[in-house]
Amino acid sequence: MKTEIVKITPEDGVDKYKYAVELLQDEQVVGIPTETVYGLGGNAFSPLAVSRIFEAKGRPTDNPLIVHISEFSEIYDLVTDVPEGARKLADAFWPGPLTIILPKSRKVPYCTTGNLETVAVRCPSHPVARNLIKACGFPVAAPSANLSGKPSPTKAEHVFEDLNGRINLIIDGGDCDEGVESTVITLASETPKLLRPGNVTLSQLKSVLGDILVDDAVLNPLKEGEKVSSPGMKYKHYSPDAEIILVRGGYGNFKNYVNGFKDNKVYAMVFDGEGEGLSVPFIQYGAEDYKMLSHSLFDSLRELDKKGADKCFVRYPDDCNDDNLAVLNRLLRAAGFKVIDV
Repeated sequence: MKTEIVKITPEDGVDKYKYAVELLQDEQVVGIPTETVYGLGGNAFSPLAVSRIFEAKGRPTDNPLIVHISEFSEIYDLVTDVPEGARKLADAFWPGPLTIILPKSRKVPYCTTGNLETVAVRCPSHPVARNLIKACGFPVAAPSANLSGKPSPTKAEHVFEDLNGRINLIIDGGDCDEGVESTVITLASETPKLLRPGNVTLSQLKSVLGDILVDDAVLNPLKEGEKVSSPGMKYKHYSPDAEIILVRGGYGNFKNYVNGFKDNKVYAMVFDGEGEGLSVPFIQYGAEDYKMLSHSLFDSLRELDKKGADKCFVRYPDDCNDDNLAVLNRLLRAAGFKVIDV
Protein backbone atom coordinates (compact mmCIF):
# COMPACT_ATOMS: atom_id res chain seq x y z
CA MET A 1 0.00 0.00 0.00
CA LYS A 2 1.32 3.44 -0.94
CA THR A 3 0.69 6.16 1.63
CA GLU A 4 -0.02 9.59 0.18
CA ILE A 5 0.22 12.88 2.07
CA VAL A 6 -2.12 15.67 0.97
CA LYS A 7 -1.85 19.20 2.36
CA ILE A 8 -5.23 20.74 3.23
CA THR A 9 -5.73 24.15 4.81
CA PRO A 10 -8.88 25.56 6.44
CA GLU A 11 -9.29 27.83 3.41
CA ASP A 12 -9.49 24.92 0.93
CA GLY A 13 -12.85 24.05 -0.56
CA VAL A 14 -14.74 20.76 -0.44
CA ASP A 15 -13.04 19.45 -3.61
CA LYS A 16 -9.77 19.09 -1.67
CA TYR A 17 -11.50 16.64 0.69
CA LYS A 18 -12.90 14.40 -2.05
CA TYR A 19 -10.32 11.60 -1.90
CA ALA A 20 -10.37 11.46 1.91
CA VAL A 21 -14.17 11.36 1.97
CA GLU A 22 -14.23 8.59 -0.64
CA LEU A 23 -11.81 6.50 1.40
CA LEU A 24 -13.77 6.99 4.62
CA GLN A 25 -17.08 6.23 2.91
CA ASP A 26 -15.42 3.06 1.56
CA GLU A 27 -14.68 2.04 5.19
CA GLN A 28 -10.96 2.78 4.85
CA VAL A 29 -8.96 4.81 7.39
CA VAL A 30 -7.26 8.18 7.00
CA GLY A 31 -4.71 10.12 9.06
CA ILE A 32 -6.37 13.41 10.04
CA PRO A 33 -5.19 16.54 11.86
CA THR A 34 -6.80 17.75 15.05
CA GLU A 35 -5.76 20.46 17.49
CA THR A 36 -4.56 17.84 20.01
CA VAL A 37 -2.67 15.16 18.05
CA TYR A 38 -3.14 13.56 14.63
CA GLY A 39 -5.90 10.95 14.57
CA LEU A 40 -6.43 7.76 12.59
CA GLY A 41 -9.99 8.19 11.44
CA GLY A 42 -12.64 5.74 10.30
CA ASN A 43 -16.44 5.54 10.19
CA ALA A 44 -17.48 5.15 13.83
CA PHE A 45 -20.61 3.22 12.81
CA SER A 46 -18.71 0.68 10.67
CA PRO A 47 -17.24 -2.42 12.36
CA LEU A 48 -15.05 -2.96 9.28
CA ALA A 49 -13.61 0.56 9.41
CA VAL A 50 -13.05 0.25 13.15
CA SER A 51 -11.28 -3.08 12.71
CA ARG A 52 -8.98 -1.41 10.17
CA ILE A 53 -8.13 1.30 12.72
CA PHE A 54 -7.08 -1.34 15.25
CA GLU A 55 -5.18 -3.31 12.61
CA ALA A 56 -3.24 -0.32 11.26
CA LYS A 57 -2.20 0.78 14.76
CA GLY A 58 -1.66 -2.67 16.24
CA ARG A 59 -3.99 -1.48 19.01
CA PRO A 60 -5.63 -3.83 21.56
CA THR A 61 -9.34 -4.06 20.79
CA ASP A 62 -10.39 -3.51 24.41
CA ASN A 63 -9.00 0.04 24.24
CA PRO A 64 -12.00 2.30 23.42
CA LEU A 65 -11.94 4.87 20.63
CA ILE A 66 -13.00 8.51 20.77
CA VAL A 67 -15.74 9.44 18.32
CA HIS A 68 -15.39 12.85 16.67
CA ILE A 69 -18.28 15.01 15.52
CA SER A 70 -18.39 18.29 13.61
CA GLU A 71 -21.09 20.02 15.70
CA PHE A 72 -23.00 19.44 18.90
CA SER A 73 -26.24 18.29 17.26
CA GLU A 74 -24.48 15.15 15.98
CA ILE A 75 -24.11 13.83 19.54
CA TYR A 76 -27.74 12.66 19.57
CA ASP A 77 -26.95 9.77 17.20
CA LEU A 78 -24.27 8.52 19.58
CA VAL A 79 -25.77 8.60 23.07
CA THR A 80 -28.99 7.64 24.82
CA ASP A 81 -29.30 10.92 26.68
CA VAL A 82 -27.61 14.31 26.82
CA PRO A 83 -27.66 15.51 30.43
CA GLU A 84 -27.44 19.15 31.42
CA GLY A 85 -23.80 18.69 32.46
CA ALA A 86 -22.86 17.60 28.96
CA ARG A 87 -24.57 20.64 27.46
CA LYS A 88 -22.73 22.94 29.86
CA LEU A 89 -19.37 21.35 29.07
CA ALA A 90 -20.01 21.56 25.34
CA ASP A 91 -21.01 25.22 25.62
CA ALA A 92 -17.81 25.95 27.53
CA PHE A 93 -15.22 23.83 25.69
CA TRP A 94 -16.50 22.65 22.30
CA PRO A 95 -15.14 22.80 19.73
CA GLY A 96 -11.98 21.95 21.64
CA PRO A 97 -9.79 19.41 23.43
CA LEU A 98 -12.42 17.85 25.72
CA THR A 99 -13.90 14.36 25.42
CA ILE A 100 -17.18 13.55 27.21
CA ILE A 101 -18.19 9.97 28.02
CA LEU A 102 -21.91 9.12 28.08
CA PRO A 103 -24.07 5.97 27.75
CA LYS A 104 -23.94 4.87 24.11
CA SER A 105 -26.82 4.51 21.66
CA ARG A 106 -27.55 1.27 19.78
CA LYS A 107 -26.09 2.81 16.62
CA VAL A 108 -22.58 2.73 18.06
CA PRO A 109 -21.04 -0.75 17.70
CA TYR A 110 -19.32 -2.29 20.69
CA CYS A 111 -16.08 -2.57 18.73
CA THR A 112 -15.89 1.24 18.75
CA THR A 113 -16.36 1.44 22.53
CA GLY A 114 -14.06 -1.41 23.57
CA ASN A 115 -17.17 -3.44 24.50
CA LEU A 116 -18.31 -0.77 26.95
CA GLU A 117 -21.87 0.54 27.32
CA THR A 118 -20.48 4.09 27.05
CA VAL A 119 -19.06 6.13 24.20
CA ALA A 120 -16.41 8.86 24.27
CA VAL A 121 -17.33 11.89 22.15
CA ARG A 122 -15.62 15.13 21.26
CA CYS A 123 -15.92 17.97 18.75
CA PRO A 124 -12.42 19.01 17.63
CA SER A 125 -11.58 22.66 17.04
CA HIS A 126 -9.35 21.99 14.02
CA PRO A 127 -11.39 23.26 11.07
CA VAL A 128 -9.97 20.68 8.66
CA ALA A 129 -11.11 17.85 10.93
CA ARG A 130 -14.60 19.32 11.31
CA ASN A 131 -14.93 20.01 7.57
CA LEU A 132 -13.96 16.41 6.82
CA ILE A 133 -16.45 14.95 9.31
CA LYS A 134 -19.20 17.19 7.94
CA ALA A 135 -18.42 16.14 4.38
CA CYS A 136 -18.53 12.44 5.31
CA GLY A 137 -21.95 12.66 6.92
CA PHE A 138 -21.06 10.33 9.79
CA PRO A 139 -19.01 10.57 13.00
CA VAL A 140 -15.36 9.59 12.80
CA ALA A 141 -13.71 7.34 15.36
CA ALA A 142 -10.09 8.40 15.68
CA PRO A 143 -7.41 7.32 18.13
CA SER A 144 -3.96 8.84 17.76
CA ALA A 145 -2.41 8.05 14.38
CA ASN A 146 0.68 6.21 15.61
CA LEU A 147 1.70 2.63 16.18
CA SER A 148 0.16 1.51 19.45
CA GLY A 149 2.26 2.51 22.45
CA LYS A 150 4.47 4.95 20.59
CA PRO A 151 4.54 8.73 21.18
CA SER A 152 1.49 10.37 19.67
CA PRO A 153 1.97 12.26 16.38
CA THR A 154 1.79 16.04 16.37
CA LYS A 155 2.95 16.44 12.74
CA ALA A 156 1.94 14.70 9.53
CA GLU A 157 5.51 13.42 9.17
CA HIS A 158 5.14 11.58 12.50
CA VAL A 159 2.11 9.74 11.12
CA PHE A 160 4.09 8.83 8.00
CA GLU A 161 6.98 7.53 10.13
CA ASP A 162 4.67 5.09 11.91
CA LEU A 163 1.98 4.20 9.37
CA ASN A 164 3.65 4.44 5.95
CA GLY A 165 2.38 1.45 3.97
CA ARG A 166 -0.41 0.76 6.47
CA ILE A 167 -2.91 3.43 5.34
CA ASN A 168 -3.71 5.11 2.02
CA LEU A 169 -3.81 8.77 3.01
CA ILE A 170 -2.57 11.29 5.54
CA ILE A 171 -4.06 14.77 5.55
CA ASP A 172 -1.40 17.32 6.45
CA GLY A 173 -3.19 20.08 8.33
CA GLY A 174 -0.06 21.54 9.92
CA ASP A 175 1.44 21.04 13.37
CA CYS A 176 -1.01 20.40 16.22
CA ASP A 177 -1.63 23.37 18.50
CA GLU A 178 -2.12 21.48 21.78
CA GLY A 179 0.38 18.64 21.50
CA VAL A 180 -1.30 16.22 23.94
CA GLU A 181 -4.55 14.31 23.68
CA SER A 182 -7.85 15.68 24.89
CA THR A 183 -9.02 15.80 28.47
CA VAL A 184 -11.48 12.94 29.10
CA ILE A 185 -14.32 13.23 31.63
CA THR A 186 -17.07 10.68 32.21
CA LEU A 187 -20.61 11.72 33.02
CA ALA A 188 -21.73 8.08 33.08
CA SER A 189 -21.01 7.80 36.80
CA GLU A 190 -22.81 9.24 39.81
CA THR A 191 -20.19 11.98 40.16
CA PRO A 192 -18.29 13.29 37.10
CA LYS A 193 -14.79 11.85 36.98
CA LEU A 194 -11.61 12.95 35.20
CA LEU A 195 -10.17 9.91 33.43
CA ARG A 196 -7.40 11.51 31.38
CA PRO A 197 -5.94 14.98 31.91
CA GLY A 198 -5.37 17.33 29.00
CA ASN A 199 -5.24 21.05 28.36
CA VAL A 200 -8.80 21.60 29.56
CA THR A 201 -7.86 21.68 33.23
CA LEU A 202 -9.51 20.31 36.33
CA SER A 203 -10.20 23.84 37.59
CA GLN A 204 -11.90 24.72 34.31
CA LEU A 205 -14.08 21.61 34.54
CA LYS A 206 -14.99 22.35 38.16
CA SER A 207 -15.97 25.89 37.23
CA VAL A 208 -18.67 24.37 35.00
CA LEU A 209 -19.75 21.25 36.91
CA GLY A 210 -18.66 21.73 40.51
CA ASP A 211 -17.43 18.56 42.24
CA ILE A 212 -15.31 16.26 40.04
CA LEU A 213 -13.42 13.14 41.07
CA VAL A 214 -9.99 12.28 39.66
CA ASP A 215 -9.50 8.65 38.68
CA ASP A 216 -6.61 6.94 40.48
CA ALA A 217 -5.28 5.74 37.12
CA VAL A 218 -4.41 9.32 36.09
CA LEU A 219 -1.13 9.07 38.05
CA ASN A 220 -1.01 5.36 38.94
CA PRO A 221 -1.13 2.02 37.13
CA LEU A 222 -4.50 0.34 36.74
CA LYS A 223 -5.27 -2.34 39.30
CA GLU A 224 -5.05 -5.95 38.14
CA GLY A 225 -8.13 -6.86 36.08
CA GLU A 226 -9.57 -3.34 36.12
CA LYS A 227 -11.40 -2.37 32.92
CA VAL A 228 -10.54 0.86 31.14
CA SER A 229 -13.17 3.55 30.62
CA SER A 230 -11.03 5.83 28.47
CA PRO A 231 -8.15 5.63 26.00
CA GLY A 232 -4.73 6.07 27.56
CA MET A 233 -5.48 4.31 30.84
CA LYS A 234 -4.50 0.65 30.61
CA TYR A 235 -1.44 0.13 28.48
CA LYS A 236 2.04 1.59 28.37
CA HIS A 237 1.63 4.58 26.09
CA TYR A 238 3.51 7.41 24.44
CA SER A 239 6.83 5.59 24.69
CA PRO A 240 9.77 5.62 22.26
CA ASP A 241 12.01 2.57 21.78
CA ALA A 242 14.37 4.05 24.38
CA GLU A 243 13.70 3.14 28.01
CA ILE A 244 12.24 6.17 29.80
CA ILE A 245 12.98 6.74 33.49
CA LEU A 246 11.65 9.75 35.39
CA VAL A 247 14.06 11.33 37.89
CA ARG A 248 12.48 13.33 40.70
CA GLY A 249 14.58 15.89 42.59
CA GLY A 250 16.32 19.21 42.07
CA TYR A 251 18.38 19.83 38.97
CA GLY A 252 21.69 19.59 40.84
CA ASN A 253 20.87 16.10 42.07
CA PHE A 254 19.54 15.16 38.63
CA LYS A 255 22.76 16.30 36.97
CA ASN A 256 24.98 14.44 39.43
CA TYR A 257 22.98 11.25 39.00
CA VAL A 258 22.85 11.33 35.21
CA ASN A 259 26.51 12.27 34.84
CA GLY A 260 27.40 8.94 36.44
CA PHE A 261 26.46 7.22 33.17
CA LYS A 262 29.15 7.11 30.50
CA ASP A 263 27.31 5.24 27.74
CA ASN A 264 26.76 7.60 24.79
CA LYS A 265 23.39 5.96 24.16
CA VAL A 266 22.15 7.22 27.53
CA TYR A 267 20.31 10.54 27.10
CA ALA A 268 18.70 13.12 29.33
CA MET A 269 15.54 15.15 28.75
CA VAL A 270 15.69 18.44 30.61
CA PHE A 271 13.98 21.82 30.66
CA ASP A 272 15.26 24.67 28.50
CA GLY A 273 18.59 26.03 29.68
CA GLU A 274 19.49 22.97 31.77
CA GLY A 275 21.83 21.19 29.38
CA GLU A 276 24.99 22.93 30.54
CA GLY A 277 27.10 20.71 32.76
CA LEU A 278 25.60 17.41 31.57
CA SER A 279 28.13 14.85 30.40
CA VAL A 280 25.49 12.83 28.53
CA PRO A 281 23.74 13.90 25.33
CA PHE A 282 20.48 15.68 26.05
CA ILE A 283 17.24 17.00 24.60
CA GLN A 284 15.57 20.12 25.97
CA TYR A 285 11.80 19.63 25.93
CA GLY A 286 10.63 23.13 26.81
CA ALA A 287 10.57 25.60 29.65
CA GLU A 288 8.94 24.40 32.86
CA ASP A 289 5.75 25.92 31.55
CA TYR A 290 3.13 23.24 31.07
CA LYS A 291 1.56 24.62 27.92
CA MET A 292 5.00 24.67 26.29
CA LEU A 293 5.92 21.24 27.63
CA SER A 294 2.72 19.68 26.34
CA HIS A 295 3.28 21.21 22.91
CA SER A 296 6.80 19.76 22.52
CA LEU A 297 6.68 16.57 24.62
CA PHE A 298 5.88 13.96 21.97
CA ASP A 299 8.22 15.51 19.41
CA SER A 300 11.03 15.29 21.98
CA LEU A 301 10.26 11.64 22.78
CA ARG A 302 10.32 10.80 19.08
CA GLU A 303 13.68 12.59 18.74
CA LEU A 304 15.22 10.02 21.11
CA ASP A 305 14.62 7.24 18.59
CA LYS A 306 16.04 9.33 15.76
CA LYS A 307 19.20 9.76 17.83
CA GLY A 308 19.43 6.06 18.64
CA ALA A 309 19.06 6.43 22.41
CA ASP A 310 18.80 3.23 24.47
CA LYS A 311 17.82 4.93 27.74
CA CYS A 312 16.68 8.39 28.73
CA PHE A 313 16.44 10.01 32.15
CA VAL A 314 13.71 12.66 32.16
CA ARG A 315 13.41 15.59 34.54
CA TYR A 316 10.28 15.11 36.63
CA PRO A 317 8.15 18.28 36.52
CA ASP A 318 8.66 19.86 39.94
CA ASP A 319 5.52 21.94 40.44
CA CYS A 320 2.84 19.57 39.20
CA ASN A 321 -0.66 20.27 40.50
CA ASP A 322 -4.26 19.48 39.57
CA ASP A 323 -4.18 21.92 36.67
CA ASN A 324 -1.08 20.65 34.89
CA LEU A 325 -1.45 16.89 35.16
CA ALA A 326 -1.35 16.22 31.41
CA VAL A 327 2.43 16.23 30.94
CA LEU A 328 3.12 14.16 34.06
CA ASN A 329 0.42 11.65 33.08
CA ARG A 330 2.04 11.14 29.66
CA LEU A 331 5.56 10.89 31.11
CA LEU A 332 4.53 8.34 33.74
CA ARG A 333 2.92 6.14 31.12
CA ALA A 334 5.85 6.54 28.72
CA ALA A 335 8.11 5.38 31.57
CA GLY A 336 5.83 2.55 32.64
CA PHE A 337 5.72 4.34 36.02
CA LYS A 338 9.49 4.00 36.61
CA VAL A 339 10.45 6.92 38.89
CA ILE A 340 13.76 7.46 40.72
CA ASP A 341 14.12 9.91 43.62
CA VAL A 342 17.53 11.62 43.88
